Amino acid sequence: MDLMEQAQETFVTESLDLLIAMEEGLNQLESEPDNEELINSVFRAAHTIKGSAGLFGLDDIVAFTHKVENVLDRVRDGDIAITPPLIAILLECRDHTEALIEDMGGEATDPALLEQSGQLLERLQGVAGGPGGASPAAGAEAAASSPSTWEASVDRQESPPVENDNWHISLKFHPDVFRNGMDPLSFLRYLATLGEIVRVATSLDAMPEAEAMDPESCYLGMEVAFKSDADKQTIMEVFDFIAEDSEVAVLPPYSKLSEYAELIEKLKAQDDSYRIGDLLLQCGALTQPELDKALSYQQAHRSDPEPQPLGEVLVEQRAVHPETVKAALGKQKQIKEVKLKESKSIRVDAGRLDQLINLVGELVIAGAGTNLKAQQLGDADLQESVSLISRLVEEIRDRSLRLRMVQVGDTFNRFNRVVRDVSRELGKSIRLVIEGSETELDKSVVEKIGDPLTHLVRNAIDHGIESAEARRAAGKPEQGMVKLDAYHDSGSIVIEVSDDGGGIDADKVLAKARANGLVPADAQLSRPEILRLILKAGLSTKEAVSNLSGRGVGMDVVTKNVEALRGDIEVESELGRGTSIKVRLPLTLSIIDGFLVGVGSAGYVIPLDSVVECIEHQDVDKVRAHGGRYINLRDEVLPYLNLRELFGERGASTVGRENIVVVRSGNQKAGLVVDELMGEYQTVIKPLSRIFSRLSGISGSTILGSGEVAMILDVSALIKEAEQKTLQLG
Repeated sequence: MDLMEQAQETFVTESLDLLIAMEEGLNQLESEPDNEELINSVFRAAHTIKGSAGLFGLDDIVAFTHKVENVLDRVRDGDIAITPPLIAILLECRDHTEALIEDMGGEATDPALLEQSGQLLERLQGVAGGPGGASPAAGAEAAASSPSTWEASVDRQESPPVENDNWHISLKFHPDVFRNGMDPLSFLRYLATLGEIVRVATSLDAMPEAEAMDPESCYLGMEVAFKSDADKQTIMEVFDFIAEDSEVAVLPPYSKLSEYAELIEKLKAQDDSYRIGDLLLQCGALTQPELDKALSYQQAHRSDPEPQPLGEVLVEQRAVHPETVKAALGKQKQIKEVKLKESKSIRVDAGRLDQLINLVGELVIAGAGTNLKAQQLGDADLQESVSLISRLVEEIRDRSLRLRMVQVGDTFNRFNRVVRDVSRELGKSIRLVIEGSETELDKSVVEKIGDPLTHLVRNAIDHGIESAEARRAAGKPEQGMVKLDAYHDSGSIVIEVSDDGGGIDADKVLAKARANGLVPADAQLSRPEILRLILKAGLSTKEAVSNLSGRGVGMDVVTKNVEALRGDIEVESELGRGTSIKVRLPLTLSIIDGFLVGVGSAGYVIPLDSVVECIEHQDVDKVRAHGGRYINLRDEVLPYLNLRELFGERGASTVGRENIVVVRSGNQKAGLVVDELMGEYQTVIKPLSRIFSRLSGISGSTILGSGEVAMILDVSALIKEAEQKTLQLG
């Protein structure tokens, strides 16, 4: 991959990150329309994408994002109010920008995308409206046709002083401006619509001798004192049509300098860039054409013995005041100092990180083998050295896994858009509450949990939250609530999707399940078991089928996806109060701490976080109430499962005594009867082949230090198996 391809890949990655931030900001703006920081962050995202796209000559992306940026700039200035229709069209523009970026690999932009660009920009303009009702070009033409709209006396003096409350505009028209069909005075007439022209002085610098004058050429230069509340960008736009050929400089009044200095000081150290040009752009003291002109000058003189700093060039070109440059230089120094103190970070390709984790896994296996050999040799010094290496390997393992941990907040924040779009489609008012966004989870798990969570959130909106009329009748607020929460529990991470809707009618679910043949007519189920029926394929209590739900598909897909991640789902609901669905997941899919047990001639690994305690079988009482199989553990009755029977091990135990490992999954506990307790073991998880996909109670495999293969037990499935066997015996 050459340097250009690497740069483009970086551009795509960073742009997609910016688009995620842009979406989050737009979603928040709907509830916080006056939040200036959010408005600025959305503007900066669009501005940065536009600038970066320009570096690669991606003109279609630049053209589209430029129009979006203009609207966002007017939002920043207070010309356009934040409204739901504006947020909606800006979100569509954000999605379209992503589509343009993803299409950039082709030789030319897809014509359909270009057509969509035009349609979106027309709709955006329709929602946002024009800036002041007319464009500079239209205003100039109108002013040219009505000379009486502006009159001013023209003084012949070289350069008027800059007054405190006046802008200073310096104009030097190109000699061909008449030939190009432009009337210089028409621009001044249009300028007068934005404020008051206090004084105009002509400049005679370019005036030749009378005999050398060409009647078709323009030698006019002007120094204008202009009083207006407009910003610099708006004033510069008046001269857009002559900016390339003529010299246009706009300096703010001195009363503006303190405002620019204050805006520069408020810029945060974590902003995307702290270059002088960017700081001046962000505070409004400089426009992009002025910056481009100064940068072009720098580029042309880069071979000079002592190239001019950008600040000096801008002052020399009369683009900014020296005081403003001084303020920007001070802020630049401050930001650099902050950046130096902050911890540095680098982007690492996910594939390389996966390779590192795999190598660490192999190191763990090799370390276990070395430890076994040391024990067999009985050399104390060797065992001590191996123990030290094992501790270091364990630390490397933990630190490596931590590299792949990411906060679930980014995943959660994307559901603001889902809730917004689906609730509007259904005509419901729903707010999304996010908690536990700082909780960390393995990146591989986060990537695979997005689709299941989308199903759960959409179901909560459609099935859970009632209509506004039903909520009023039940004494609830009209606005419903869907909550996303994440937290750690018993060595696992729990992601909870809850709502304050109508809850699940257990009787209705059971009747539907029986009608669909999912449950025998004479089956007696507990309430938790009935609620879990909603996870079955083909079961839906929705009366009408819509494009969102009602066909009985979706929840079974959620279950399969979660189980593929070695996770489990718990359903809790109270009729009239709401529903909570908890997705319990392992922290990582790579390496875990395990507890090795022996059953017959085989070894099995139980995830250590699921182990509560280990006891001898003879120390507990068996309870056979109604023929069921339970143990009485200090007056706590638990179902238990004999792994020797479950896995078909023949013959009696050769150890002489059996042990019970008490395990937990969520709020459920059970006992597992094993032959031998073999201690803690660092476990590298190896996925099972599809041949073993239907194997119950097993979630994966690992390689022991001896080279033997041991199965990793699925604690959640085994607890359910123990409960089912108990019920069958009862």
